[in-house]
Amino acid sequence: MIAVIGSNNVDLVVTVDHFTEAGETQRCLDFERFAGGKGANQAVACRKLGAQVAFLTCVGNDGNGEFAYETLSKVSVEGFSVKTDVPNGFALIEITKSGQNRIIIYPGANALLTKQILTENLQRLLPSNIVLLQNEIPFETTLEAAKIFKEHRKFVIFDPAPAQNIDAEIFKYVDIITPNESEMAFLTRTDDVNHGVEKLLGSGCKNVLVKMGDKGCFFKGQMGEIKLEAFKVRAVDTTAAGDIFNAGFAVEFERTKNLHNSLIFASAAAAISVTRKGAQSSIPTRNEVIEFLKERGVDI
Repeated sequence: MIAVIGSNNVDLVVTVDHFTEAGETQRCLDFERFAGGKGANQAVACRKLGAQVAFLTCVGNDGNGEFAYETLSKVSVEGFSVKTDVPNGFALIEITKSGQNRIIIYPGANALLTKQILTENLQRLLPSNIVLLQNEIPFETTLEAAKIFKEHRKFVIFDPAPAQNIDAEIFKYVDIITPNESEMAFLTRTDDVNHGVEKLLGSGCKNVLVKMGDKGCFFKGQMGEIKLEAFKVRAVDTTAAGDIFNAGFAVEFERTKNLHNSLIFASAAAAISVTRKGAQSSIPTRNEVIEFLKERGVDI
């Protein structure tokens, strides 16, 4: 089983011709609402890709909260929500016609996922073999979760997104840190991937997995060193691709403990997702990933 501790958001998505400049007003080409949030994206993706999941999140008391709750209820994720008396978290997402995105997050109920709530729910989370963490809930809760799960000899994967207000103390409890290029640059103050990875390893990270979008991924650390090219697809919407990558990796790694094959599986899941709109609506099933790989002559 995989535990996910983190956010749920409702994504309010506007498709535009180009990113809006300062002082500019432009008419959007389309507006859609999707269930999202890094925690929820990873939890739903793990489930659709074949794993049992225990998800801890806080849900708001407004229409967005109802929408998030109903959407999550359709997926067999165990005991996923703590209801609150504040609005649900949401994200404003601007997507260009070429598929690039910019995101602004309102934390809402996610800010209420405290260490106390974590402690109250630990017993249903600890049977998991792997825990997925992100940075859209209070960092002290994420740090506490990493510490507790590592003390219980679980495998801890931390997605430092957004890459703000992160205490390096968490690195010693994390088995793999998974920044994208911009997050790595923020954490290390360098745009050079190799230099950034070395700085993270020097800061106490055991293993670093850099997600580089259509350029692939780079893994280095105690578990080995691997660089993979991305699968070539026509991107429509890159929202949640990184979350789906993390989930795909966790699911396959729990199943096989094979690092190389898990990275390939994660890359395929993310590649499929960018050909579809939305966050959770873009998540493929395990069968879809296997078929995608077979069509490209990849056997894992």
